[in-house]
Amino acid sequence: MTTTTQMIPFPRGTGRARQLWCSLPTEVARRFRPHADPLARRILEEVQRAVPEYAKPLEGEFGKVIVLAIEQAVLSCIDSIEDLPSTQDDWASLFVEVGKRVHHDGGSVNSLQAAYRAGGRAAWRYIAELGQAHRFPAAVLCIGAEAIFAYVDEISAYSVEGYTLAQAMAAGTLERRRRRLLELLLATPPSSPSTLATMAEAARWPMPEQVVVIALEPWTGPHPPPSPRFADDVLIDLDGAEPCVLTPHPDRDLLGLEGRLPGRRAAVGPRVRPADAATSARWARRTLDLARRGLTGDHPVTHTADHLATHWLLLDRFLLDELSAKVLAPFADLTAKQQTRLAETLLCWLEHNGSTPEIAQALGIHPQTVRYRVSQLTELFGDQLADPARRLEIQMALRAHQLLGTRASGS
Repeated sequence: MTTTTQMIPFPRGTGRARQLWCSLPTEVARRFRPHADPLARRILEEVQRAVPEYAKPLEGEFGKVIVLAIEQAVLSCIDSIEDLPSTQDDWASLFVEVGKRVHHDGGSVNSLQAAYRAGGRAAWRYIAELGQAHRFPAAVLCIGAEAIFAYVDEISAYSVEGYTLAQAMAAGTLERRRRRLLELLLATPPSSPSTLATMAEAARWPMPEQVVVIALEPWTGPHPPPSPRFADDVLIDLDGAEPCVLTPHPDRDLLGLEGRLPGRRAAVGPRVRPADAATSARWARRTLDLARRGLTGDHPVTHTADHLATHWLLLDRFLLDELSAKVLAPFADLTAKQQTRLAETLLCWLEHNGSTPEIAQALGIHPQTVRYRVSQLTELFGDQLADPARRLEIQMALRAHQLLGTRASGS
């Protein structure tokens, strides 16, 4: 067989691989066209042998796309040698779709690239054997080899692009689903268990045994702090009116929480079942409100569990006023100054079990002053101070007023 290696001008607007195919003698295409199907089978066999992820029956849409891609790749290369319109002339769209399909079916981009390399090696071995049988010049075989591997590089790049696009789209979809899941978990009234289970499955969020909601202070400055760093399974809403974080692994995510939330005041709600996440969020927000009012100390992160008594005391102002009117009635006829001084002394007396030195030290007054004030209190309250139940009620009322910064008037 006589062949020539005269180069055909490169077509404009095409890739390096097509330019190389077009430079081959058209006789090469005529000799190889009857071998299109056997070559495609050889490529598929090598891919399945060399790449474990593909060593399975190629069924469904994924299998159809892979087989079609191999068949069309072979025909496209042969058509390019004769500069014919290919049955799949647009290499980009086909192999971008391959990348998307691989991602859709949970495949690995690394395995996909390995499959292309294996296919390229199989194609080159087949063509080299056939070329030698037909005594093609070495120059033709060299161009053929270069064209094969240039083609593999091109279609691999297209598929990586498709995989990346699908990955980005899926990430956006997953993010929206997890945002919706967070909304459902925090909804009032609560969503049904079946609705939560369905949405959690769609969001690829394994339903945990416990969750904790962390309430964040809304950011009002011009430059928001960096987004907090959490594991992928943590649900986050930083843009809403009541920003929060929901963690399915409190033991993991509550450690070092201050470092994850720079520039934001936060409050941690109680541990609850996922169906009760709204309850955790409610108490986290109430704790955050206490922190804003300076009732829990100055800390970047406040835990609801550390302030349960405070929540209980301040839960209902009406009940506090009713309790105060009942148990602090002896203060009613005193002046505001007297009420403040004696209420402070009485609370300290209750908290220190009547120890005069400790009360004097806590209030910064002389022990004799303590004794004088306690004498006044005994005269005002009488036997009530000896009743454990009444003493508890008095202490609760005084402590609540202390937290609120209000006067324990008893009126």
